[in-house]
Amino acid sequence: MKKNIEPEKGKLLISAPFLSDVFKRSVILLTEFNEEGSVGFIINKLTDYKLHEIIEDFPEFNAPVYLGGPVQTNTLNFIHKAGNILDGSHEIIEGIYWGGNYETLKILIETNSLNPEDFKFLLGYAGWGPDQLSDEIKINSWYLNDPSPENIFDNEPDNLWNRILKSMGKKYSLISTFPTDPSVN
Repeated sequence: MKKNIEPEKGKLLISAPFLSDVFKRSVILLTEFNEEGSVGFIINKLTDYKLHEIIEDFPEFNAPVYLGGPVQTNTLNFIHKAGNILDGSHEIIEGIYWGGNYETLKILIETNSLNPEDFKFLLGYAGWGPDQLSDEIKINSWYLNDPSPENIFDNEPDNLWNRILKSMGKKYSLISTFPTDPSVN
């Protein structure tokens, strides 16, 4: 895959192995990148929550809920493939959307018009100020890659970080083998 030096909307950020806390072995889908800053969502940190447990009066919908990032963890966002029927959605890359009208979402869920596998719900988000993300990429805190729907809606999030790095070639494949805790190596 072609590697860009500069981030842009729709790219994946793969954390360097030395990042810690919520960003440890994170894969982030960038949904905004401009002169005002950047916004993205961690797509590989699954929670134990169910959607109807988080939002009052929401119908049951068997879609995963993830920790999207450390900012505003009391907010819920969603990435999906239903932009053609969910008004208010913003296209990130072809066929992949962010957000949409919650009332329409509820109706579509109640009428079984949506596939839970086409959705990823996210608590919070990751955000960077102007130039902050570009600077972090220059010091190799993040690696960039092109996303695929398979990666974004992956149902094995625990090893997504490793699998994406391995797919990026020799140097990154080596990085994917770094121990989770180097002090016990």
